[in-house]
Amino acid sequence: MPENMLFAFSLTLMAGLATGIGSFFAMFTSTTNTKFLSWSLGFSAGVMIYVSMIEIFVKAKDALTLALGVSLGNWATAGGFFGGMILIALIDKLVPKQGNPHELKKVEDIKGNGTNHAELLKMGTFTALAIAIHNFPEGIATFTAALQDPGLGVAIAIAIAIHNIPEGIAVAVPIYFATGSKKKAFRLSFLSGLSEPVGAIIAFLVLMPFLNDVLFGIIFSGVAGIMVFISLDGLLPAAKKYDEEHTSIYGLISGMLVMAVSLILVI
Repeated sequence: MPENMLFAFSLTLMAGLATGIGSFFAMFTSTTNTKFLSWSLGFSAGVMIYVSMIEIFVKAKDALTLALGVSLGNWATAGGFFGGMILIALIDKLVPKQGNPHELKKVEDIKGNGTNHAELLKMGTFTALAIAIHNFPEGIATFTAALQDPGLGVAIAIAIAIHNIPEGIAVAVPIYFATGSKKKAFRLSFLSGLSEPVGAIIAFLVLMPFLNDVLFGIIFSGVAGIMVFISLDGLLPAAKKYDEEHTSIYGLISGMLVMAVSLILVI
């Protein structure tokens, strides 16, 4: 496992810093490509839902039933799954609506909504903080998954990176129009993604000494719950908001198909 640590951390860093890609797009476009945004959010949701239910949940169940027995292992898997959902739901509840990263907006809407600079700065700052909070458990998820199964870690990292891109836009645009500084907008958007590698470091320092089949199973089942909740509560509603002729559903199915083929090829 130690030889995989650098790889796992690199994946987590890549996924987190995808917010910087979003900020780059935001600085150099005046309109939102709604069709692509809808498809890509649907694609990310498809990847997350498929890998969570078909791979992550099953691995968690296998580990927990092996360690605790069939009955207790099944209950622990279900508890971890819904516990992950409750955790991310509580995080969403604690984040103010104007800073919630799942409340996505078009680039042109933020540019031309007449909001004053102070309100735009507050919106961007709240969104950056919200993304940092959301990305922390995602960093733990990517890191621990990559340690146990590098192929699975790559899949999770790609899905999280895709859904971090529009979040980067949500931070960068209001900050840019509040301050007039592309550098400041990019920096804050970029930094908001650093909580994912921070989550990886915390996972390494705190969880690694105690990592066994039971802890691994509970973490994985919780990760599955978190990713399904994010997909159903955040990604799919946002994708449908910008939908054109079922584009988001086509993206969802494409994401599931790509994930299915990837898992077959890896295994």
